[in-house]
Amino acid sequence: MTMTNKLELGVNIDHIANIRQARFTPYPDILDAITIIEEAGADAITLHLREDRRHIQDADVYAVRKHLKTRMNLEMAATDEMVAIAKDVMPEDVCVVPEKREELTTEGGLDIIAQFDRVQRVTQSLNDVGINVSLFIEPDIEQIKRIPDIGAPKIELHTGTYANTTGAEREVEFQRIVAATEFADSLGIQVNAGHGLDYDNTHEVAMIPQIRELNIGHAMIARAIFVGIEAATREMLDIMRKAR
Repeated sequence: MTMTNKLELGVNIDHIANIRQARFTPYPDILDAITIIEEAGADAITLHLREDRRHIQDADVYAVRKHLKTRMNLEMAATDEMVAIAKDVMPEDVCVVPEKREELTTEGGLDIIAQFDRVQRVTQSLNDVGINVSLFIEPDIEQIKRIPDIGAPKIELHTGTYANTTGAEREVEFQRIVAATEFADSLGIQVNAGHGLDYDNTHEVAMIPQIRELNIGHAMIARAIFVGIEAATREMLDIMRKAR
């Protein structure tokens, strides 16, 4: 597959905040990390303000907004509290994700068919103030069919199942991602992807020409332990560029 359009990288900084919150220290400083990540070539910074505030804190969101030179992609649940914060902070992008207190990390995509009214209301509210809304969903055609009615200009496909399988199962899941991407693109919806992507499995997803952005966090922060966050960012960008 070949495509001339750029594939962008959003770096999720949640796990930097996880390290800080483990001891409630002022370090590692996420603003210092962002400066290095941006200088290394990342296109956006992703952060998830969870209801339980397990890693990113409210003050982080405001500080990051002032500090950023690229784009902010704020991940959030479809709640009134988060909508109010997003409207105050005004990130360029919001990615609406499902959220459960007991989960270690996001376990799957939004069921926008079952939660249509709620997701539509949140999407419209954010659209009205000029925030680009992305919905984090499974690579499922039936879910994607409802996106135009909801009014979100973007989706982010959940790649966690693909990332956590091997062999024939992975190939089946990969083909689901391809089909979902092509269908969404035919409807004029921007397609991003993320979750579970690492230095071994990103290349294949990055080859899908209609995908415009990958959001990657855990693998990059883990890699940074050994090589530093600048090198970890450049290595991932290199994988993505070679795929295109």
